Amino acid sequence: MAPLIALLVGSALARLAGLAGISALDGWHPALRVGLALMFALTAVAHFDGRRRGDLIAMVPPRLPRPDLLVTATGVLELVGAIGLLVPATVRIAAAGLALLMLAMFPANVSAARRRLTLAGRPVTPLAQRTALQLVFVAAAVAISFGP
Repeated sequence: MAPLIALLVGSALARLAGLAGISALDGWHPALRVGLALMFALTAVAHFDGRRRGDLIAMVPPRLPRPDLLVTATGVLELVGAIGLLVPATVRIAAAGLALLMLAMFPANVSAARRRLTLAGRPVTPLAQRTALQLVFVAAAVAISFGP
C-alpha cells in the first residue's frame, strides 16, 4: 500500500505546488511524473534495505536464476527510472521502461501470493488486490509515456 500512497500523495503535493505557482509542476502530467518518481524511489530502496531484501529475493519465482542479482538489477532500474521521470529529455522513455519493468516483475508478485510469502513480516498483498494496484501503476506510467 505504501507505493500507492507515495504515488497519490506525491502527485497531489506536486499538483498543489503547481497551483501555488511552480510552473514546472503546473498540470496533472508533471505532478503524476513526480508522484511516480517518488513511488519508484521508495520501492527501489526496498531492494537494498536489509529488512526487506531477503523477502524480495524469496519472491523471485524459483525457476529464475540468481534471484539476488535480479532483485539488485530491478532495484537499480527502478531508481534510474525514477530519476529519468524527473529529467524532461528522458521522461517518455523512462516511463515506458518502467511500465515494461512492472510487467516483467509481476510474475514475482504472482509467485509470492501463490506461495503465501511475507514482506517485512506481513503477508504479501493478495493477488487480486496486487493486480488492481499493478494496473494503476502501469496506467500511470503509460499515461506519462504517451501524455502531453
